[in-house]
Amino acid sequence: MDALILSRMQFAANISFHILFPTITIALCWFLLFFRLRFVQTRDPAWEEAYYFWTKVFALTFALGVVSGIVMSFQFGTNWPGFMEKTGNISGPLLGYEVLTAFFLEASFLGIMLFGRGRVSERVHLIATFLVAFGTTMSAFWILSLNSWMQTPAGYEIVNGEFMPTDWLAVIFNPSFPYRFTHKLLASTLTASFLIAGLCAWQLLKGSATRGTHKAMRSAVAVAAIAMPLQFLAGDMHGLNTLEHQPAKVAAMEGIWETERGAPLTLFGIPDSEEGTTHYAVKIPKLASLILTHDLNGEIKGINEFGDSAPPVGPVFWGFRVMVGVGTLMMLVAAVSGWLMWKKRREAQVQLPRPVLWTLAGMTFSGWVATLAGWYVTEIGRQPYVVYGALRTSEVATSVPPPMIALTLTAYIVVYGLLLVTYIGVLKYMAENPVKHAPVPVTGADLGKAGV
Repeated sequence: MDALILSRMQFAANISFHILFPTITIALCWFLLFFRLRFVQTRDPAWEEAYYFWTKVFALTFALGVVSGIVMSFQFGTNWPGFMEKTGNISGPLLGYEVLTAFFLEASFLGIMLFGRGRVSERVHLIATFLVAFGTTMSAFWILSLNSWMQTPAGYEIVNGEFMPTDWLAVIFNPSFPYRFTHKLLASTLTASFLIAGLCAWQLLKGSATRGTHKAMRSAVAVAAIAMPLQFLAGDMHGLNTLEHQPAKVAAMEGIWETERGAPLTLFGIPDSEEGTTHYAVKIPKLASLILTHDLNGEIKGINEFGDSAPPVGPVFWGFRVMVGVGTLMMLVAAVSGWLMWKKRREAQVQLPRPVLWTLAGMTFSGWVATLAGWYVTEIGRQPYVVYGALRTSEVATSVPPPMIALTLTAYIVVYGLLLVTYIGVLKYMAENPVKHAPVPVTGADLGKAGV
């Protein structure tokens, strides 16, 4: 393998690991804010138990997200020096805004959120939780703005081979940004919802549930049941935007090789790039045109129309089907679980059949699978460009010898694999051994005894 493909694999490994954790924390902190608000409103200790259990999960997840994000940022210099050299006038400020408006906000108030109980007033503690939640969302805003600009670049001109901003509003709010940002926030909401529901279901199955478990479980399932249909709607709008600005990606997603009107929807099949066809395809006539153009006879361009600018078909084709398939399963499970809990909404504790609890527990990390599949569709579907239609990936890759890249790639995979197994193991241990009450507030007298 050459330096280009190895660098792509290394960046993919890094970002695949990193994206798992922000996908949880973006929405999880808003859940924490809700739990805290409910405790303030009702003074029910169960809400406080839920808040502090999931605060620990948030802290662990946030730490892994920060560490892996720092490592990933080095990749721009080690593997993609040409990217920052050519696009640094745009990508540099956007990344800087993320640090200034989001990361500093999170870092400043995270300590108060985690350790402020009894040391600051209830209002300050609540405000700190809100600011951390707001910071996680702002972080997603800036990162998605940059990534969307790479997908649908706008507001720039090229001067001496470098991208120069001419309109910052056009750069930030580029054509695909609203759809990608909405899609990502909903993906985070669903990922956090199924994580909460899955761990709570595991606690119920193992007999380690606390009063807070039931509160968190009801909240997560209700949010998932509402958010899942919204995600399909946002995905449809995102698909229409992608058809307009990145038709080659849509052609690869649908496995459409030749331009045609009334294109069928291929449910399954085996794409063959060499022969330019999809073997054993199961198709529904005209449905692709109806979904993508809202017209039974709408025209969709085929992959062969784009020549060497077409992305790899196989990964995009299968990634899209994994994302939609897992998303459909999540919607069904959320709907069934929500309906069963709604029927018994007056009962203090969650009463779900054991098969439903096992299903929820088994789908604890289903949001990760859907998110990664969708991310691969987005990123691989942009190839062979790093800035779509304007800058090819091969133009910005490193010249480091391939064996050196392969060595570091192997090291990353081993370390990240161990960290991921450890993270899941710690969550399992926390679920099976929860603290069955909220922590005792620290008083001024306690601080004095400790010599603080």
